[in-house]
This record gives sequence, structure tokens and C-alpha cells, in this order.
Amino acid sequence: MDFLFEQFQQKLKHTSLNFVRSVMEEINWKARLIGIKGARGIGKTTLLLQYIKLHLGGELNRTLYVSLDDIWFNNHSLISLVRDFERQGGKYLFLDEVHKYPGWAQELKNIYDSYPELKIVFTGSLLMEILNARADLSRRAVVYTMQGFSFREYIGVETGAVFDKLYLNQIMENHLEEAQRINEMIKPFQYFKPYLKHGYYPFYLEQSDLYEMRLGEVVNMILEIELPLLRHVELAYVAKIKQLLVIIAESVPFVPNVSKLSDKIGINRATLLSYLHYLDEIGLTQNLFKNTQGISKLQKPSKIYLDNTNLIYLLARENANKGNLRETFFSNQLAYRHTLGYTEQGDFMVDDRFTFEIGSKGKNQKQIRLVENAYIVADDILYGSQNKIPLWMFGFLY
Repeated sequence: MDFLFEQFQQKLKHTSLNFVRSVMEEINWKARLIGIKGARGIGKTTLLLQYIKLHLGGELNRTLYVSLDDIWFNNHSLISLVRDFERQGGKYLFLDEVHKYPGWAQELKNIYDSYPELKIVFTGSLLMEILNARADLSRRAVVYTMQGFSFREYIGVETGAVFDKLYLNQIMENHLEEAQRINEMIKPFQYFKPYLKHGYYPFYLEQSDLYEMRLGEVVNMILEIELPLLRHVELAYVAKIKQLLVIIAESVPFVPNVSKLSDKIGINRATLLSYLHYLDEIGLTQNLFKNTQGISKLQKPSKIYLDNTNLIYLLARENANKGNLRETFFSNQLAYRHTLGYTEQGDFMVDDRFTFEIGSKGKNQKQIRLVENAYIVADDILYGSQNKIPLWMFGFLY
């Protein structure tokens, strides 16, 4: 176990506190068992180490961070680690990548029940199952989901400027006043296009020239490791799923014709619908449905977006469609805290109540003029008027 403590200290030493995500303040760190789910590469590990550095500096001798995909666990069990750690006075245990450890849910349940003085925080894939028949952690763990950088956070990293999050009703009701306040401090358009290309995943800060390569590696690891491990997708089908992602990336946006798509990619309808569901689960796509209640994995989505605009630039490269970029940005920034659905009288139904039509600065009211609670979201404008709102402002929602 001394080896794990040394590794932990090395990681902590190299953890920067230059920018701390606002999700840090949203988590109830006093809970005994905390789960943090999120797509690969969006900063879960950094969040844990920053929290330790900021709040447990005086308790480092009773604190341990380990990643459960470490080779150490090839010959040791999690329960034996916890037993030794607790005997040595350990109190705060941070477990990264728990989904890589076989039987993690059952062992965590046993640890929670057997060591009531121990506080545990664990992270894992969006696909990890908190609720299952053998080890129901849903009644024991407080679980949070992390997102990549919002546009607001990206601006904060780039400029040091601190902006409060905006609520959706603030944007809809007071967007002109809020836009004026923000524009007095920064020029949003200076950062908007760079954010769309490379600002979503925090690792852009490390080596910006290698960002596209790193993002490609993240996508490959999701498809080649997480989906086969957690959803039993056969490796032989990974190439077909990549083909599917490229089709979505180049669309305007993508409205799936399941029969044609099934023939083109060479997989049957049921398998295709399952894969579309898994891509949404794993954080690579955002699927919209006409009815947002009781969605099953064999239900055909009405419209599909990639999860974020960085993925469009990776997969579509020079064929990135501007309309798709706009709608993907809107979808990504709202889906974190709101329910998005498909509507035929606009582009998005939000929280089953508000209709949003996305377009260029010249977008008019024609398509939504008879729709209640409807708004135009326009690109390339700094300020809006009435129910016409600048697109970039929705990047301040989290």
C-alpha cells in the first residue's frame, strides 16, 4: 500500500489549482458515499485531486486516492486495501475508474456497511450501474454527473474572469440586461469559435497542439473499451459505430432513417437502435424523442446530435455544418440541467414547455409565430431583443 500512497502524493503535487470547476461547490462532500459519473476526459480525476488539495491538506495522512485500473489491483482486492487503510487510521478514500474493477458495486456496498467511519468518493463511466439486483448503491450513494467545460467556464479559464451561472428563466426574461453585463467584461465572440473547436474537454490546457489526437484517443477508448466492457458490444461492430458517428457529425442535423441506415452500415434494426441508445448513454451523442417519458433502448430517436461541437470538428473535420454546430452547442449546454425533446414546430422542446428555434442572425419568427412560449436563438449577434436571444448566452447555464 505504500506504493499507492507514493503515487497519490505525486499526482497531488502536479495538480493545478489555477481553475476549479463550479461543480466542486455543488457536491455534498459531507456524504459518506459519493459517486461522480462522467464521460472520459471531462475532468473527474482532477476534481478529486483538487478537492483533496483544497480541503484535506491537514488530513493527508488519513487520505488516499487510487485508480482501480492500477496494476496493483491485479494481485490485491479493494476490500483488503480498505481493511489495511482503515487499520492505519484512514478516513477519506477516493476511488477513480471504479467501473474497471470487477464486482466494484458489491464490494463498495460491503465496505459502506462494514466501515461506517470511512468516507468514500468514487468516479466512473456514464455507463456504470448504480442500481442493480445484487448491489443496490442507489440508496447509499449520492451520485452526480459531470459535464465538460461550459462556454462560461472556458472563458473563465482563458481570461480569469468570473461569471455567475445564469438560469434559463434569467436568459429568457432578462437576456438583454445579462448580455450587456457580460459584454462590458469580455468579448464573447473572441472565445466562441475556439470553444466550439477545442474548449469542451479540459485536457486542451495541457498540449493544445495535440488536442485533436487526444480527443481521438478518448473516442476510441470509449468505443473499444467502455462499450465492450459495460454494454458487451462486440469489437467487430466498433468500426460500424465509428461510421455511424461520422454520418451524424456531417448531418444537418441527423434525422435517422433506421431502415436505410441499417442497410448502409450492415447491422439489423434492433442492434442499430441499441447502439444509438448506448452512444447517448456513454456521452457521445444526444438523442431527441417526441415523447421524453419512458424512453426505451429500442425506441427510434427523432433527431440525433453529437454530444458536443468538439466531436463534430474531430469527426467531420472540414465538413462541419454551421447549422449542426449551432444546434449541437445549444443541445449540449442545456441538456446538463434540462430535458430536451423533439418538436415539429421548432428545433427543441425544453422541459416539455418551451420551444426554441435555432438559426443565423437573420432568423425570423415565421416558424414559431403561432407557438406559445417560443424563442428564436440566433448566432452571430451580441444582443437580442424580445424573444430573440443570442446563442452564446446559453453557454452560461452551468
